[in-house]
Amino acid sequence: MVFAFAVSAACCLGVGFVYQQSAAQRAPMSDFLSLRLLLDLVRMPQWLVGIALMIVGMVLGAIALGRGEISLVEPLLATNLLFAMALSRWRTRQPLGATGWCGLWLLAGGVTAFIVAGRPHGGDSVTDPLRHWLIIGLMVGSALLLATVSKRLRMSVEAALLAVAAGLLYGVQDALTRVSGQRLAHGGWTTLVVSWQPYGVFALGVTALVLVQSAFETAPLRLSLPALTAAQPLAGIVCGVSFLGDRLRTTPGALAWEVAGLVAIVVGIVLIGRHPAMPSGSAEPHRVRDLQPH
Repeated sequence: MVFAFAVSAACCLGVGFVYQQSAAQRAPMSDFLSLRLLLDLVRMPQWLVGIALMIVGMVLGAIALGRGEISLVEPLLATNLLFAMALSRWRTRQPLGATGWCGLWLLAGGVTAFIVAGRPHGGDSVTDPLRHWLIIGLMVGSALLLATVSKRLRMSVEAALLAVAAGLLYGVQDALTRVSGQRLAHGGWTTLVVSWQPYGVFALGVTALVLVQSAFETAPLRLSLPALTAAQPLAGIVCGVSFLGDRLRTTPGALAWEVAGLVAIVVGIVLIGRHPAMPSGSAEPHRVRDLQPH
């Protein structure tokens, strides 16, 4: 059931991202990195379809996280790029080619290698709040730093950094979603309502949504979605192992395969994301800003 929910979530997320980017690239640049951007996008039916799919994907992902370890679910969610690629290829009629097939097999093989070698399983969560806040603070702080630095860089680099920042926040959000589910299961709604984690999930979700829509707005999907897709599972796995009690095999052979699997996942994501079938966007002349640094 964990596999079924996680892969279904990946499908909804991948398709939803394609629709969101298609709408976001038509939003005015004056709303860049602003909540006003969401107010503009909400008037676009195509964006609403993408958001609806993303919400369904997040719900399915939350169910998967409630049933399995985050170190198991996150690599499966990374396959959302395969579904985004499938939709984009269907729309563009672009053949997969050697690069596309290589990326596909690297991503699928990397996910398989990491899960089979690591055998993610549950353990005792770390109760020290300092560990929680240290890891979460590191992730959120890194995301905010990337978002700040991105404003000074070229448009193409800016989109990638914003996507990485959003991916880090989504990874932390997944970790807090798992904690919220545990609190709901053990203490009911009363315990959940008085906990800070569900409010953190909401705040991180809104912030990450602004970042990723700004990334979609500024550059083609192939420059942003790979970075987003690669950063989220890595951040989620770090949170899972650091304070959620996830356990991976630590024999030398297992560690080698786990590292190789993660590297294959990242390389596969980059190859698929940069495939010609992925939407290239069509920014109007007055919105193109990547000829000179900010």
